Amino acid sequence: MGRTTLKMPQLGESVTEGTVDRWLKQEGDMVRRDEPIVEVVTDKVNAEIPSPFEGRLVRIDVQPGQTVPIGAALAEIEVEGANPATAPAPPPKPAEPRAEQPRAAAAPAPATDHARVSPAVRKLVQDHNLDLSQITGTGPGGRVTREDVQAYLASKPAPAAAPPAATRTGERGDEIVRISAVRRQIAEHMVRSVSTSPHAWSLREVDVTKLQGYRDANKDEFNQRYGFPLSYVPFFVQIVSDALLKNPYLNSTWTDDGIVLHHFVNMGIAVALPDALIVPVIKDADLMGFTDLAHAINDIANRARNKQLKPEDVRGGTFTLNNTGALGSVAGQSIINQPQAAILSTESIRKRPVVVNDEIVIRPIMNLTMSFDHRIVDGLAASRFINDVSKGIEEWSPASLKL
Repeated sequence: MGRTTLKMPQLGESVTEGTVDRWLKQEGDMVRRDEPIVEVVTDKVNAEIPSPFEGRLVRIDVQPGQTVPIGAALAEIEVEGANPATAPAPPPKPAEPRAEQPRAAAAPAPATDHARVSPAVRKLVQDHNLDLSQITGTGPGGRVTREDVQAYLASKPAPAAAPPAATRTGERGDEIVRISAVRRQIAEHMVRSVSTSPHAWSLREVDVTKLQGYRDANKDEFNQRYGFPLSYVPFFVQIVSDALLKNPYLNSTWTDDGIVLHHFVNMGIAVALPDALIVPVIKDADLMGFTDLAHAINDIANRARNKQLKPEDVRGGTFTLNNTGALGSVAGQSIINQPQAAILSTESIRKRPVVVNDEIVIRPIMNLTMSFDHRIVDGLAASRFINDVSKGIEEWSPASLKL
């Protein structure tokens, strides 16, 4: 018999840490291979992690509510025939722990650290009175980047807020609701995104007459044949995927070495949960036929709602589609899902009076809203992309379907 270490898995690109929400097994319990053993949350996913081994859970190292870097030891499992576990090597480029690191007051960073950063990053460090030696660099040769500093700032606990001047107790008083691990992770990711990317925003009205007519005529047959509703999302994914391939800067990532253009579409689909928002990814969505795409979207949305996503389900997204119209929204400004360049929201379809051939008619109109990273995309490129999406929707026909 030997012991093997269960480690915190990588749960998405740019994710540097995870929080144990609850253990599904307790010390002394037997666990089968691929049986869920612990529930972990990050800003990108709330997932049940399966055990990679069969054996007995002999020690839990991380308690519920604790946050640890990717690769950190979570527990030890006694496995027959396994070699005795050795202390796990620290993962490459770990995130700083949440607890604030001690630093010498007014001690300047060593000259060697200054050589690893740009003037802009050095100013950011000085503005926040940080010790550069406490920040792990992820740039070439261990160089500290702006994103590293912002991630470090986001990982530090916020100073305690001053108590309100007056509080009330009783049935009509104030209530403090504990911040869940997943809500805290989402909050940190949102703050980091806004501080990393200069957000710009655009809105466009589109006429969905043709697409709505086709869906209304075919939704009952589709539901009977496949066992789930025909939504607008697979139509939008195909249209947006085509537009992204024509406008690759919207399907890109900013890095210190340059802008990485993705010549494939891994479409993130925002899924609203009662207490969170998760973005699972449809890999190579641009190559999928319509029926396969509809099945994939339905499957990944159901698994997200049932907390059955796997780590690979939230990795590798290149663009995010947010169908806020399903919630009744008519216009909104979404926050970019880092490290992507943009996020597109399809809003609620409403009947509105519009002018067609100098006549006022009633048409089903939908707003497209998009937030984009102004470091990568300017207004002209954003407009060209939204023009292509708008044209794909307004001129849609059954011949447009990729089967």
